[in-house]
Parts: sequence; C-alpha cells; structure tokens
Amino acid sequence: MRGDQTAAWQGLATLAKDFSSFDLRTAFASDAGRAAHFSQEAPGVFADLSKNHWDAKIEAQLLALATQAGVLSHRDRMFQGEAINATEQRAVMHWLLRHPAQGAAADALPVAVKSCLKDVHETLNAMLAYAEKIRSDADITDVVNIGIGGSDLGPQMAVMALQSYAVKGKRFHFVSNVDGHELDAVLKGLKADNTLFLVASKTFTTLETMTNALSAKRWFEAQGGTDVARHFAALTTNVAAAAEFGITTTFGFWDWVGGRYSMWSAIGLPVAIAIGAQGFKDLLAGAHAMDQHFQTAPLEANLPVRLGLLDVWYRNFLNYTSRSIAPYHSALRRVPAYLQQLEMESNGKRVDRNGHALPYGTSPVLWGEPGTNGQHAYFQMLHQGTDIVPLEFIAVKKPTHSLKDHHELLLANVIAQAQALMQGKSDAGGHKHFTGNRPSTFLLLDELTPASLGALIALQEHRVFVSGSVWGINSFDQWGVELG
Repeated sequence: MRGDQTAAWQGLATLAKDFSSFDLRTAFASDAGRAAHFSQEAPGVFADLSKNHWDAKIEAQLLALATQAGVLSHRDRMFQGEAINATEQRAVMHWLLRHPAQGAAADALPVAVKSCLKDVHETLNAMLAYAEKIRSDADITDVVNIGIGGSDLGPQMAVMALQSYAVKGKRFHFVSNVDGHELDAVLKGLKADNTLFLVASKTFTTLETMTNALSAKRWFEAQGGTDVARHFAALTTNVAAAAEFGITTTFGFWDWVGGRYSMWSAIGLPVAIAIGAQGFKDLLAGAHAMDQHFQTAPLEANLPVRLGLLDVWYRNFLNYTSRSIAPYHSALRRVPAYLQQLEMESNGKRVDRNGHALPYGTSPVLWGEPGTNGQHAYFQMLHQGTDIVPLEFIAVKKPTHSLKDHHELLLANVIAQAQALMQGKSDAGGHKHFTGNRPSTFLLLDELTPASLGALIALQEHRVFVSGSVWGINSFDQWGVELG
C-alpha cells in the first residue's frame, strides 16, 4: 500500500500540525533517556539520531507507517530475488554480490538465486585473481578507470576512502566526463608502458565512456603502445564489442545490478586492485553484515528503517526539501557525490509503481562537503538561514595518521557543530543571534576500514529502499538519466 493511503500517514499529518512548538533543547531537558532511545549500534556504525526533529510518539507512528505500507514484505521480496523492479521486469539483487558462497544463509536462498550466487562467486574469484596479478606487476604504475555514473562514483569514492589501505607504487585515476580536458589532464602524466586502462560499461556503448576509451586507445598507440590486450581490460557484458576493441580480459555483471549499486561487482575492480583481494572481501563482508541487520533487526532497532522513515517525516510532513552530508574525514570527500546519485537517481520520481502521479514530494536534494571546510562556507546558511536543512555528520573515531593534535581538533569541531546547531546563541542585536533547534544526525565509525565502509554504504542503500518503499515508487529504474 502506498504510504499516503495508510491510517498512520494521516496520524503523522495530525502530529505535524502540532509540531511547530517542538524544541530540541526542551526535548532533552524533559527526557533524560532521549539520547539513549535515539542512539544505537549497527554493524560497523554507531548512530545518534537524538538531535532530530522527532520524539517517541512520532517514531512509533512512523514504524506503524512502515508496517501498514508493507515495507518489510517489500524488503523480503527483494531478498528472495523477486522482480521488484517492475518497470524493467528485473530482480534487485546487488545484495547478492556480497553474500557468502556457502553456509546456512546460502542454503536458504531460492534455487534460482543460488544459481546466480554461483555465477557471482565465479566472477568475483576471477576478478580478484586478476587484481592480485596487477598488484604484483611492478611495470603497472598507473590504473585509469574510464566509466561514468555508477561505474565511476562508487569505485572512485571507495579508492579515496581506503587510501590508507592502498597498494604502494600505483596511482589511481578516474575519468568520466566527455569533456576532453579531464582525460587530457590525466594522460599528460602517464606512460603507455606503465598504464592499465579499465573500461567500465555494461553495454560497451555508453557515449561518454566509449569516447574516452577510444581516445585513450589512440593515445596509447601514439605513444608506441602495441599490446592493447595487456594494457586494457573491460568491465562489461558485451564481450564481442570488447574483443573488437582489442580487449581480451573482461569481467561481466548482471542486469539485476543497477549502476549505482554496482561497486560490489566487477565494477569494483579498481578498488580490488587498490586494497587487494582480502580487503575487497572485507568490504563485501561489512556490507553483508548490514544486509543481515536490515533483514533481521526489529523495526524499532533497525537502523536503515529508522533513517528511511525519518527521511519521510522530514520530506512529507515537515517540508524539509534537502539534506546536507558532512563527512569529517578527508578520505570520505566523495561520499556526498556518491550519495547524491544513490538517493536522487533512485527516488527522484514523480509517479508511483503503477505510473500514477504522486501528490507529495519524494527525494530530497542531497549536497555537502567535508568538514571542516564546510564550516567556513555553507554552514552559515545551516546556522542562520531561513530554511531548515537537516545535517548528517559522518565521523571516524580513530585516525590513520600520527600528526599531533589534528584528529582531536577535527572531532572537537564535529561535536561542537552538532551542539551549536541545536543550542544556538542569543544576541539582542540580531546579527549574531542563532535560533538553534537545527536538526542533525551523527554517524560514527570506530575506524575507516574496508568493512566499516561497506557497512556504511549498505546502510545508505537500504535507507533509500525504505523511503522509496513508503513512497510507493520504483527506486531501481532511471528513465530520467536515459532521457538526458
């Protein structure tokens, strides 16, 4: 049932009418257990949701909304391999890419899904073996990933995030824009004999990707390169087109993997080269742990469910139309862009699954920059602007560097920003007055590892699933991308 057709939706509308007087400072003062109630551990991630504009009564009504809208049955259908991508008649099984090959969970899968799982691990093992081969090849000093959208944002984000785990002696470059200035700038610093190009395109026909790939091949040959088969690999299902290009090493994936969910597949080859086979397996394991949490945790302790429902409350009942992402870790600097695609491409829809126009808003606008840079730029609007913009902090407890004072200052800043947004500051003159009562979410990783990154990204995937499910939309097609 579409969310707005439920009794719980009407109950939330009633609660929203009386919400204008809600104040976070009063909520904390009147409820000593607020922080504990709205904080929780999930695999790889600690979340503090207490500084958001909701209370226990609102959350209970949101949980009722999830039940009445059939979110859990929709979730279960996804994990059973049913074709919940109705407009394209496809299953949605990116979660299978990080599923263990054996064990009780594998045994419990439907027969057709088990067959897919076998193919997944055959491709994974071949891809990881190739990654290890490239890692040990001292002649390859530069790896250039040519893709766009999900074939670029996910691998680029993960390689940056896990740079402290990356193999020494190799540089990683990502080219996506059809604007030749991007590719030209990368090629100027390379030598043909020392470069591996990865061409990521499911169909091997994507305009931007193939334009860049052809230019890269021309550059390679102009530099005296002759062995295209050694210096080019393809992440594609169109083996024939890749062979015509001169590529013999290919790794495929499946039509039940959307581009924005494909980092876990062969599209993650640059990540595997960077962090190695075991590191990539750890990335998958972290995501799988979050999958299990999403499948088994009760609603009131299910972090993807709680976040997705909070997003619905903000978008449809409090009319907060955007969310800012502020990772307080420079290695996570591409996470806002990655989440933009994940959420806005998935849920930026104006019709429901049956093609009927929706009478309410769907995806918020996502945007952001790393802290502390953002503090000296757009945080002005967050603190004193006329629009209320929920802010999502992502912090990491332990650094991977040994520079004195830096990480203590970074963590002090992120904690203080959350406090300042909530507390505000009084000034009779007006210009230095801060109303406070501004909402924020705090996601904390103990360390930034392959496993914790996998958990964080899977958390965001499932959160988008939950809000899209309540809205009654298909979160897994992207007709607007194809039109453009």
